[in-house]
Parts: sequence; structure tokens; C-alpha cells
Amino acid sequence: MKYHKDLTFSRWNRFTLFEQMANIGSEVFRAINWRNKDPKLTQLSFERALELFDLTIRDSKNKQSLKEICRAREVLVDYFVGDNEYKSSNKLWQNYFYAFNYAARVNH
Repeated sequence: MKYHKDLTFSRWNRFTLFEQMANIGSEVFRAINWRNKDPKLTQLSFERALELFDLTIRDSKNKQSLKEICRAREVLVDYFVGDNEYKSSNKLWQNYFYAFNYAARVNH
């Protein structure tokens, strides 16, 4: 399902990797914020994050970072719908994505 209806692949590709990851982080932050309040909103935010991850993975300029991007997606799925084998936490995800927010702002 496409959640970001106005977002085209070519438009997403104009963002730097830092901006792409910061946007993914925004959806992850929403999912975390809703986690104990509204399972449906948590699920929607999580699915939007996956959609953005998939666009980021398809972006050829991210080839050098593809291993990290794919691993981050895998661990996020494990955290939200798996058994949390990697022992992730809300704090871990917040710290991970805050770094991209900072880098996107500094480099903008």
C-alpha cells in the first residue's frame, strides 16, 4: 500500500541519504509515541517507515550504505513485529535517528 501518495521516487531521490533517514526517523518516532496508546496508529506509522525505507533502498546513490540501510530495516521490523532478537529499545531508535536529523540540518 502506498501511504505517501504525493511522494514520487524521483522526488525522494532528490533528498540526501541523511534527509531520507531523518524522514524515516520521523515515522519511527511517531510509531514509538503511539506504541502504548493506539496500536492502529503505531502500525500505520511503522508501515510508512517501511515504505520510506524501501524507497531509500531503491535509490542508487545509497549503494555504499545499502548494507546499513537494509540492516536497520531488518532490526526495525524485528523490534515492532518480531521477537526483538536484537534487543532494540525506544531509546536506541531515537538515538540512531537523531543522528540523521542532526546531519541533515548541518548539511542543509
